[in-house]
Amino acid sequence: MRAALFHEFMGPIGVENAPDPTPPGDGVVLRVMANGVCRSDWHAWMGHDPDIKSLPHVPGHECSGIIMDVGPEVRNWRPGMRAIVPVVSGCGKCGYCHSGQHQVCPDQYQPGFTGWGAFAEYVAVPYADANLVELPESLSFEVGGSIGCRFTTAFRVVVQQGKIEPGQWVAIHGCGGVGLSAVMIAAAMGANVVAVDIDDDQLALARAAGAVQSINARQTNEVAEAVRDLTAGGAHVSVDALGNPETCKNSILSLRRQGRHVQVGLLLGGENNPPLPMDRVIAHELEIVGSHAMAGHTFGNMMAMVTSGKVDPSKLITRSVDLAEGAKVLEQMGNFTETGVTMITNFS
Repeated sequence: MRAALFHEFMGPIGVENAPDPTPPGDGVVLRVMANGVCRSDWHAWMGHDPDIKSLPHVPGHECSGIIMDVGPEVRNWRPGMRAIVPVVSGCGKCGYCHSGQHQVCPDQYQPGFTGWGAFAEYVAVPYADANLVELPESLSFEVGGSIGCRFTTAFRVVVQQGKIEPGQWVAIHGCGGVGLSAVMIAAAMGANVVAVDIDDDQLALARAAGAVQSINARQTNEVAEAVRDLTAGGAHVSVDALGNPETCKNSILSLRRQGRHVQVGLLLGGENNPPLPMDRVIAHELEIVGSHAMAGHTFGNMMAMVTSGKVDPSKLITRSVDLAEGAKVLEQMGNFTETGVTMITNFS
C-alpha cells in the first residue's frame, strides 16, 4: 500500500510503499477513503506523544472508509460496510468500557499514535465491535472522516463535559478544527458563542458557524477581560480548544462565577504543566474539566444532528488534498497557516 511515513521525529514525511495490514482477531482492515490532517498528528510527528514506541511511523487518526477484511472474532462488521473510526477505541472489556467510558480505557487504541495510522491506503483497527460507527450512505466519506475526531471531540466538549444550556454564554479559545466544530455545535444547541483566535480568517469561519461575537487575541490586550465584557460578567462555559498555556489561562479567567472550563487542546512538548490561576478557581468556585475524544457508542445524538442538517461539518472543510500534499500540510501545522479542516481524499 501507499503510505506517508516519517523515519525520525521532525524528519521528512514521504510517501512510500509499505506492507498491507492484516486484521487483528477482534478488528478490521479499512480502506481509507478520507482522513483529516489534525494538529494532534503534528504533535506525534514532533515526538510529543509517548505512545509512539518505534519508527518508522504512519500518522493519521481521523478517518472513514470501507471495511475490506475482518478478524475471526468480529461479529458486527463485514467487508463492504462503510465505517467511521473513533479516534479512541476502548478495549470493550475493562471496567471503564463496561461503564460506557471507552474514551478513557487504559488499554485504548488510537490509530496514528498507538499504532500505524490512516495516512495510508489501508489501516488496521482493533476492538471493532466495541467502537466502530457505521457511516450512513447519506454522508460522504469526507464528512465521515472529519466526524471521527474533531467533530465528535467537540461534541463531547460542549454537550457531555461542558453541559451547556440554551441561552448560556460559551467562549471558544482557538478556532482550528475542534474549536470551529465546538462553535457550530454550541450555536446549534442554543448557546451564545464568543470565538477567540489570532487569525481573522478563522474568526470569519467561526462567525459563519454561528458565533455571535469574536475577538482577535492578537489585537486585544486583555482577552479574558474582553470576553467578560461581551458576556456581561463572563462565560458560563469556556473551552481551550488550542492547547497553550496562554489560551488555557485566558479560558479560565473568561469565566463567570461558578463557570466551567473544559480543557481539550493538547498541552504537550514542555507545556504540559502550565501555571493556573487557582486563586480565581477557588474564590469563584470554578470547575476545571478535561475532555478526551468521545466513545463510539455515544455518537447517536450527534449523528442525528448531522443527518438532519442541524449541523453541517462539511462547512468546516476548506480543502481536499492528496496523500503527498497532506504530508506537507502536516509538517507545516506548527505555523498555524491552515484555515478550517483539510482532508486527504486521494491515496493513489
